[in-house]
Amino acid sequence: MPEMPPQNYQNHVRQVPGFLVLSGIEFLTIIGAGVNLAHSLDDHQRLYSASLILVLSCCLLYATSLARTYPLKAQDRAIRAEENLRHFALTGKLLDPRLTPGQIAAVRFASDGEFPALATRAVAETMSPKDIKQAVKNWRADWHRV
Repeated sequence: MPEMPPQNYQNHVRQVPGFLVLSGIEFLTIIGAGVNLAHSLDDHQRLYSASLILVLSCCLLYATSLARTYPLKAQDRAIRAEENLRHFALTGKLLDPRLTPGQIAAVRFASDGEFPALATRAVAETMSPKDIKQAVKNWRADWHRV
């Protein structure tokens, strides 16, 4: 595996170009199917197939969105469990249950030395995930997020 550059706030976001391209193509397909359906309203022989193409195109876009969101939800649960264990190992206490999934995903980038204090601060100040990440001084890289 090649050496990874140090991760920080500026380069931590992971884009999935294939997903963005696929979603764009599916959106354009829905537009085309809608135009096809509009042109088929007077032609009863084509109306059924045009309607079916539009419905299937919408179903495909929905299925694609589920294929992206379900793994992210499962990953968020894994991150919560990992960071709860990490917090317990460092402090002897579980994470504050008021932390949101987004806050937990953000605070995981903090080094062990600043993690417990930043988690406490995130709850006390209701910090946004962006603010939490920007508050991290010693970044702990996570190259495995999907």
